[in-house]
Amino acid sequence: MVENQEKNIVNKIIVVTGGSRGIGAEIVKVLAKSGNNVILNYNKSEICAKNVENDLRKEGINVDIFKADVSKKDEANNLINFAISKYGRIDVLINNAGISQSKLFTEITDDEWKNMMNNNLDSAFYCTREAVKNMIHNKQGLIINISSIWGITGASMEVHYSTAKAGLIGFTKALAKELGPSNIRVNAIAPGIIDTDMNKEYSNDEIEDIREEIPLQKIGKTTSIANCIKWLIEDDYTTGEVISINGGWYM
Repeated sequence: MVENQEKNIVNKIIVVTGGSRGIGAEIVKVLAKSGNNVILNYNKSEICAKNVENDLRKEGINVDIFKADVSKKDEANNLINFAISKYGRIDVLINNAGISQSKLFTEITDDEWKNMMNNNLDSAFYCTREAVKNMIHNKQGLIINISSIWGITGASMEVHYSTAKAGLIGFTKALAKELGPSNIRVNAIAPGIIDTDMNKEYSNDEIEDIREEIPLQKIGKTTSIANCIKWLIEDDYTTGEVISINGGWYM
């Protein structure tokens, strides 16, 4: 029993999209330090990706970094196939890549709408579709989609972002039902406001106003998201869930 339990925790082959900054970078660090083989995907932030790689290397931990724009089918497939060709399988796919934008609904352009869907929703579809082929063959796997509090409640002036993140929730629940018989679990995490550079559009006063609205009276840390993902990897019976990590901002 001990041997099987340890197998559930370490030595997983894990792909993290958008893993160079913010929540993604913390996920990479926590999972790599837990003894897993992690593939850090990035698109534009090469310097940040290499910084994460170098920080871990100083601790004697190796990760793979792989450049791919996962909003494009061919590049998403290349990422997944790199992991399979190097390690023979994928155990965990974390769909974290995404963008945000605040804008009045009536001013959102066609290109901005499509770009939001491509980066936040299509990317998860492309990566998951390719990874699931290997997972079904192996009769095991875990997919974790990073949604948002706004995918649950909706955000004024972020209609396109809220729509994409809500789409990830529907994607999660439907896929969990379909893949359950193949021993593949699918879950989502819906963070509230987390201390990352994605909040750069907010002023200090706006951040303070938000903090006061949160029952725990503080902005979330990336470690909370990463630690939840670590728990989901250790677990074997949670699927189809949307886990809200928001300090009680939405209950």
